Amino acid sequence: MKHAEARPYADPEAAARHLVQLASIAPVQDGRIHIEKINAPFLFTLKGRASEFGAGLAYAVEKGWLMLHESGTYVKLLKPDLLDH
Repeated sequence: MKHAEARPYADPEAAARHLVQLASIAPVQDGRIHIEKINAPFLFTLKGRASEFGAGLAYAVEKGWLMLHESGTYVKLLKPDLLDH
């Protein structure tokens, strides 16, 4: 019998904290971070799933850590001090 491995980003808070860490890169303009700058590393480098990315992003927005533009093309980091915890 095979057992499934525990997914490190299955918990939306864990995924959100990692997204905030990825979003701590230098913004391009007005504090904007293009969504692909956090999406690609999360999906391809960290091997997260799209559903985990979506849940983490929603959690980060709900908690006020990130602001997602209505177009969905960029986020803004609202709580940079979150990384200190």
